[in-house]
Amino acid sequence: MLSRLFQCRRLRSSQRVGRRVLSLLVLMGLPLAAQAEGFDNLSSLADKGFVIGAQAQLLGSGESLGALDPTRRLSPASVTKLYTAAASLDRWGPQHRFTTQLMATGDVDAQGVLHGDLVLDGGGDPALTSENLWRLVQRLRERGVRAVDGQLVVSQWRFGPVTCVTTDRCKARTRSDNAYSASLSSAAVNYGSWCNRVKPGAAVGDAASISDCATVAPLIRLDNQVKTVAHGGDTRLNAERISSERGDTLRVSGQIARDSFSREIYRGSSDPAEQTAKTLMALLEQAGVEVKGYATSTTPPPTTAKRLAAVDGKPLQELLLRMLNYSNNFMADTLALDLVAKPRAELKDAGDALMRFAQELPGHGVPTLASGSGLTPENRVSARDLNALLAAMYQHSALFPTFVAGLQLPTNGPMHFIRRGSDTFQQSVMLKTGTLNEPVTVRAVAGYFRTQTGRWGSFAVLVNGTSQTPYLAWRQVLPLVAADLTNMIEAH
Repeated sequence: MLSRLFQCRRLRSSQRVGRRVLSLLVLMGLPLAAQAEGFDNLSSLADKGFVIGAQAQLLGSGESLGALDPTRRLSPASVTKLYTAAASLDRWGPQHRFTTQLMATGDVDAQGVLHGDLVLDGGGDPALTSENLWRLVQRLRERGVRAVDGQLVVSQWRFGPVTCVTTDRCKARTRSDNAYSASLSSAAVNYGSWCNRVKPGAAVGDAASISDCATVAPLIRLDNQVKTVAHGGDTRLNAERISSERGDTLRVSGQIARDSFSREIYRGSSDPAEQTAKTLMALLEQAGVEVKGYATSTTPPPTTAKRLAAVDGKPLQELLLRMLNYSNNFMADTLALDLVAKPRAELKDAGDALMRFAQELPGHGVPTLASGSGLTPENRVSARDLNALLAAMYQHSALFPTFVAGLQLPTNGPMHFIRRGSDTFQQSVMLKTGTLNEPVTVRAVAGYFRTQTGRWGSFAVLVNGTSQTPYLAWRQVLPLVAADLTNMIEAH
């Protein structure tokens, strides 16, 4: 017991000396690039050519526990979402809900006919779903509307279609094999992605059955090349959304076992507002409300338009939990665009709003933020900047519980790749990760930790590759971060 006590005293004495040395280097104006106080394991990546910025601190006192080029600005990838979450909470508070409404440009007569257009006013809800649209339709029926002699107009006047500025989103204009690069619109539904359900056919050799997840009847052209195979066979599905002058087509190939449950496929749509229009038209038809056709618009509803129905989305605190836990790019960029006051917002406007918020934080420098999701590789912040953000949110008692709730605890986080490191790291750290593979490798992580004596701390680690460095997997990075943070946590 006494031996352990003396070891702890020697360790703390060594740490104090290290901090004095670091302070002297700062006063003398010497570079800190070679100093890895507290990040001895992480610094080994520098020998392989990776560029690193890192800092860990105790909150309250501001005591530094570790630093490695903390002022170097690097790409944070999806760690950017911490700025989006913080700015959103600061603007609206945890209980804010985004409203989507149906407006009428004319009157409804005694027979339930709307003489004019039915306008969906997209409110920028980042989690608007088909269920929300179904509720709108039911509330429209409660108002007695049975037919519309004009057309359905989906208005994305707040933002959309948003100009693509990343390779993935620009490619998704014509084809997409994923959902993360979905296009953006203030009137988007289902995260800007088509959802289709694949079920096995009636007999082996039959084509599979493909239906829309919300309306059953397909809303997108289908190129179904999926065959039903025998009981116990493997299920393998490949899907790509392809766009042309005829609109979106979903091409699905592969096979599905006869005894399999249905599988859901999500692929980003080329035009989220049109996707919303098609979905709403199908729901109106199913409810017996006749509408002649649809159009999309980038102008607000007329000032004379009357509200017929409205639906509120989920509270912001629930949106942030999903956005941060699953690193949802569509939700993050939509929330950042919502921060822009002027209509027809673009990602640059959203980035400017986030930068203004960041620069008002105590101790924060001038960042470069071109999006709220981190998909834009131009984003640049430093480890010190991130710690300033984390410290500011920690000190905001009304917002901190919601903010920290969105971070992952490694031991039970939904992202399996973070379940690494010691038990101390697994159970004492709350974090958000960021990953990019092009144009260079980015592995970033930031968040909070609790020391063994119960004190709160924050940390940020940014690892960027270059054109000469090899691919870097999380299994090569996270154990190093975990080892360094474990030492800090157990020493305090």
